[in-house]
Amino acid sequence: MLKGFKDFILKGNVVDMAVGIVIGVAFGGVVTALVKDLITPLIAAIGGTPDFSSVYFTVNSSKFMIGDFINALLAFVINAAVIYFLVVLPMNKVMAMAKKEKQVDPTTKKCPQCLSVIPLAAKRCAFCTSVLSTK
Repeated sequence: MLKGFKDFILKGNVVDMAVGIVIGVAFGGVVTALVKDLITPLIAAIGGTPDFSSVYFTVNSSKFMIGDFINALLAFVINAAVIYFLVVLPMNKVMAMAKKEKQVDPTTKKCPQCLSVIPLAAKRCAFCTSVLSTK
């Protein structure tokens, strides 16, 4: 019974998932601190107090405290915007650049003698003038 549990725990997927969760929680703390300590005060400096917890409306003597919901909704939107603009967009650009570097131009080849890039139809290298095979 314990051997099966040990095999399950030591599988690569379980360990990878655990590491991902720990890093995700730590990253969530960083994003939350960024939003709470920098972005929310910046918004408050521009537009006034960022706390809506005292906002409510009444219907038939029932008090609906919607301020906390508004606070949570704004925190979510701000967190999502920070993650998108500071993490997702830069990572997409980095990945696009890496993908672009890997692409090989199908109209060129490398000279076997000097390794310069030459057109596919070339019979002689323009850089080292070696005769190229017709393969």
